[in-house]
Amino acid sequence: MDIRAGGISRDETRTNLVKVAAQLLHEQGAAAVTTRAVAQAAGVQAPTIYRLFGDKDELLDAVAEHVFAVYVADKALTRDSGDPVADLRAGWDTHLGFGLANAALFGLLTDPGRSTRSPAAAAGLEVLRARVHRVAAIGRLRVAERRAVELIHAAGTGAVLTLLAMAPQDRELDLADAMYDAVMQTILTDAPALAEDGTTAAAVAFRTVVPKLPMLTDAERALLSEWLDRATHL
Repeated sequence: MDIRAGGISRDETRTNLVKVAAQLLHEQGAAAVTTRAVAQAAGVQAPTIYRLFGDKDELLDAVAEHVFAVYVADKALTRDSGDPVADLRAGWDTHLGFGLANAALFGLLTDPGRSTRSPAAAAGLEVLRARVHRVAAIGRLRVAERRAVELIHAAGTGAVLTLLAMAPQDRELDLADAMYDAVMQTILTDAPALAEDGTTAAAVAFRTVVPKLPMLTDAERALLSEWLDRATHL
């Protein structure tokens, strides 16, 4: 179905509007993303936006989803270095860089009303969970995987928002480094065999392989997982 002259389809028009709005958001901020400005930049009439998105908020949702989905896809394709702890730090640095480079978009992504229904945000968390899982598998976590993911996610979001609240010339990036170090001290052991809480680290590591134990029934795997969850204070 064509919605404008020249044979441009509905999906193509929608995609173009999202890209135009994303550029306005990045260059001028959320206030610049008006239906009139987007329509003019995209070469369509304003009613087209209402037909495709309903209102400005839905357009902004689509923009946030598009840009963040591209970012998450790139993160997911990043090859592991072979050092899960180093990969965790690299992910933190990438997250920080993305947030600071996309201030207006990051504000949309951290809006609880939007993030809870965002497939891209959910995919981003899955990337983080996978990285934390690899750290757990080598015996370096002193807390449960879920707890580690929650702490890293909360710290990363808070660090970016705090820095964005500062004037660019006043931002102290070592604040984010200090936040990361504090979280790592909470969730990581020094080494699998030497840590004071090696028992917990071993339980967390063993928990990562339970779903892959073919000699156990589903009920036995569930019971073993429950015991290990208790050991890691879930």
